[in-house]
Amino acid sequence: MASRWKKRLAMSAKTVAGLILVLGVWAFWLEPSSLWVHERPIELVHWPKSLAGMRVAVLTDLHVGSPFKGLDQLPRIVERTNDAHPDIVLITGDLVIAGVKGGTSTPPKAITPILAKLKAPLGVWAVLGNHDWWYGAAATKLALEKDGIPVLDDRHVRLRFHGVPFWLVGVSDAWEGRHDIKQALNGIDDDAPIIAMTHNPDIFPDLPPRVNLLIAGHTHGGQVYIPLIGRPIEPSKFGQRFAIGHIVENDHDLFVSSGIGTSILGVRFLVPPEITILTLRPRPH
Repeated sequence: MASRWKKRLAMSAKTVAGLILVLGVWAFWLEPSSLWVHERPIELVHWPKSLAGMRVAVLTDLHVGSPFKGLDQLPRIVERTNDAHPDIVLITGDLVIAGVKGGTSTPPKAITPILAKLKAPLGVWAVLGNHDWWYGAAATKLALEKDGIPVLDDRHVRLRFHGVPFWLVGVSDAWEGRHDIKQALNGIDDDAPIIAMTHNPDIFPDLPPRVNLLIAGHTHGGQVYIPLIGRPIEPSKFGQRFAIGHIVENDHDLFVSSGIGTSILGVRFLVPPEITILTLRPRPH
């Protein structure tokens, strides 16, 4: 009897060890090295039918130089984004990486010539993230704009989709930028719809109802999601409230992408790297 129990315990120990090995390989290699294109139709509370069908590509937290997302992988990201045929591309911060185990620091001037190959009829636009500020906001902005990607920190631009006007508003990072929402909206003098972009979604409760949709990144979706427990680490003062996906509060829409690279540790578990393609539609009443 004792011998039988020893064999069962040994078998259980081997099973547990095997499971830990499989999960480790998945979390530290298979998932972070993958790249998904996530097509995401979303219905917005206040969105006109005249702008239905707009396809917005969201590239966030590229963290070029993080494990499995080095400079050599960036052309693939650009190619797959272009293959999705977006109407507009929004880069919502953290091009670079400041400190990640197994990663390599990559300067913005090496990144932006590749991003310049992104193509969309309504253009490619960016805001800076906290890692971009830590590296050097001026250098990151200069590199982006030198390669034809305007940085909209606390600024706005008027665009047209199939002849219908809307505003694209950028708000600078909540941790390191001024994140001056009033300045970002100053001068918008009509009732055309507004898409806002920022790095950190923590500004969402401070936006006026005038803004139809806020698009953000920063959270990485926690990088790790444990069923029944949630996301153990979230870089937000709101915890998991704005961690990932489409969030609606007080008839107000937010979308947070899980992003592409990694920070601190090159690990992802049940939160795969993604290029997000949003198709905007009005919510049926």
